[in-house]
Amino acid sequence: MRGLRRCEKSCGLAQTFVEDASHDRLVVGLTLSPGMVAMAQDRRADEEHVRSLDDQERIAALKRDIPALERLWSEDLTVNAPNNQVVVGRRAVLDTFVRAGVINFSTFERQIEFIRADGPFVIIMGSETVVPIGDAPSAGLVAGQTIKRRFTNIWKNEAGTWRIFARHANVLPAHTAR
Repeated sequence: MRGLRRCEKSCGLAQTFVEDASHDRLVVGLTLSPGMVAMAQDRRADEEHVRSLDDQERIAALKRDIPALERLWSEDLTVNAPNNQVVVGRRAVLDTFVRAGVINFSTFERQIEFIRADGPFVIIMGSETVVPIGDAPSAGLVAGQTIKRRFTNIWKNEAGTWRIFARHANVLPAHTAR
């Protein structure tokens, strides 16, 4: 063997290069540092914690539990709603959708298809099925009609507390709803 070199990257990934003169080849080995393993475990823990909070939020919306929604929604919440309306601020979202009766469902199911933690954010994407209790013409909701939609919830860690920071939902046309 001609030599052994080791290179530490700032991200904690170590590469070992072994030069083998007898066979003119270079062998590269990768080693994860304990810090990288811990970061991956932290991301998984954040994802699982926020997954639980996301279900709490779904239940709070179903029950129209304003104190729970205030706890789970960021003061700076921005919603791009299925009725093509962008609403900014937790109070405005509560007034526009919850207090006005737009969020008033007999059924609210959510299927998470993707979740990823990235620093102070956790992104959740998937599908939802809701059945409105009453008509909400401004939102295109008809009592008893099953609505299928796609959603994205972006959770943000605000001083140690995870809250929904941004949300987008759109209704699927009946012919594409699954």
